[in-house]
Amino acid sequence: MERAFSKTIERAQTSAVREILKLTQSSRVLSFAGGLPAEDSFPAEAIRAAYERVFERGAGALQYGVTEGVPALREWLTGFLAEKGVSTSADRLLVTTGSQQAIDLAFRVMLDPGDTVLVERPTYLAALQALSLADARAAEVDSDDEGMLPDDLEAKLRTHRPKIVYVTPTFSNPGGKTWSAERRRALVELARAHGALVIEDDPYGDIRFEDGKRVDALFGLDAAHGGEGNALYLGSFSKTVAPALRTGFAAGPADVIRMMAKAKQASDLHSSAIDQWALLELVTRWDLQGHIDGIRRMYRERMEGVVAGMTGEPWSLLRYNRPTGGMFLWASLPETYVAADLLKLAVEEGVAFVPGEPFYAGAPARNTLRINFTHTPPALVPEGLARLARAIERYAAAMPAK
Repeated sequence: MERAFSKTIERAQTSAVREILKLTQSSRVLSFAGGLPAEDSFPAEAIRAAYERVFERGAGALQYGVTEGVPALREWLTGFLAEKGVSTSADRLLVTTGSQQAIDLAFRVMLDPGDTVLVERPTYLAALQALSLADARAAEVDSDDEGMLPDDLEAKLRTHRPKIVYVTPTFSNPGGKTWSAERRRALVELARAHGALVIEDDPYGDIRFEDGKRVDALFGLDAAHGGEGNALYLGSFSKTVAPALRTGFAAGPADVIRMMAKAKQASDLHSSAIDQWALLELVTRWDLQGHIDGIRRMYRERMEGVVAGMTGEPWSLLRYNRPTGGMFLWASLPETYVAADLLKLAVEEGVAFVPGEPFYAGAPARNTLRINFTHTPPALVPEGLARLARAIERYAAAMPAK
């Protein structure tokens, strides 16, 4: 029987990363592809004990919860977020099923078909998916290692009159870059002047490799202007505790949070209450910050191990950043190379990465690629890099001579 699906879902693209991950299911493929945290970083025993304490509460822990999230967890979140420069109250917080749901809800309540959202070049590909399902358009703002270029941002704000500017300014996916303080202030001021809501997606902000002062959250910079808030802050415990808890959150203006809760009621009524209770049990009886500090050290060592292995030939063909936090290296091949074609050879060699093309809303830089350095065990990294080096050598040998 032929189904008549909606035009919106027919137009929507599947996740390129999820499709690539299917290629890596074979035990012979070492993967630098997925945005996966290290499984040996998960506090499995502490989580198990937290769930046991929840079950000791009785059957009430298995009951429906409120849409906005378990009140006690939202109260705890106010203190947790205050340390990030995000000063809010429990009634301006929404607990979501991962931060991806928060992105989807924000787009659904803010956008009408045909509306435009400004994004970085490149940007998070699942945000582009959510935009597609909202029947909205993405317009890229030229960016460098310090963030969006203010002149181009202002020009795009005037041209497109967007309702939203969506950014990941700290250890971004895919670029692994961190915006400068000057670019953060410029975005907040320009977006406010043009009436565009700033959505700050911050799933990686806790994973900074260098000690010292945390970079300013856009939410806090916006609050310094006074008046009604113009920034929505999204976060998650997927990278710092465990993805399977599926616990994310949104903090923002009361009217936006209220509308997101309204939309959430039509989606899943509420995020898993038992997972929220378990998370609350965990973070209130356990050294969360000490655990995060351990992840920071672990991921810095893993990043440095990957970078150390990418020396000599054929690695001179790659230009790549050295991130100060997060989970990704962003690299580029010579301009005539196509990373998606290189991936085919890489999978033949038994290794995978993500081509950069799906991360672009406009004309893509097809020679770019993203490498995850957190998931592959360090003992397997040299072999994974050796396989990728062989693929690069095969690709380079097949390229036309200059």
